[in-house]
Amino acid sequence: MRMQHDFGAHEIMEAHEVLTSTIDSINTFSLLRRHVSDQQLGEIMDRQLSFAEKEYNDMVSFMSNRHGISADTYHARRVPSINYGLRSPQPVSPHETAGRLSDRDVASIMLNMHKCSASRKMMASLECADSQLRHIMMQGAMSCAEKAYEIFTYMNQKGMYQVPTMQDRTQMNFINTFQPVGNTGTMGMMRSAGTLENQGFIS
Repeated sequence: MRMQHDFGAHEIMEAHEVLTSTIDSINTFSLLRRHVSDQQLGEIMDRQLSFAEKEYNDMVSFMSNRHGISADTYHARRVPSINYGLRSPQPVSPHETAGRLSDRDVASIMLNMHKCSASRKMMASLECADSQLRHIMMQGAMSCAEKAYEIFTYMNQKGMYQVPTMQDRTQMNFINTFQPVGNTGTMGMMRSAGTLENQGFIS
């Protein structure tokens, strides 16, 4: 008997990888939770963990039962502004013993897991033939990006993740390297070629 909704082999394998990594993330977050001492970080983790569990259940339901779902996107809680510049950043190194992790350790692990998951899900979306599964993967990648930004802003406000800057002159030199497309750009060259062709110089 033919299934009502077939998936391609490649997208099945991609979904398998995404679901497996989601389980790993949920398990890792659950283990890390006991190391969190900062209330704000704990609230962020609980909110992200709850969203991840729902997202996982929705994908399992779609893959197993072919039930259409409305994929939600996680929305990071915004901060007033980002702090730029280095202000005596604290040195970091791996722990020599498997003791207690600091809030900075936990936040850094969360951030890097979200970055990896965002890349994994976006790459998976590019291999999906099924339009709804593709949409679910893309929404998942967007949610991971939002979660990563939420953790980054938390770390930035706490001085755990500082953003180095360039000198003003160096920054402007980099930015001003790129100019809008105009008469000297691609469109300008195309227009010039068209003019030459009209004049009989190009056939």
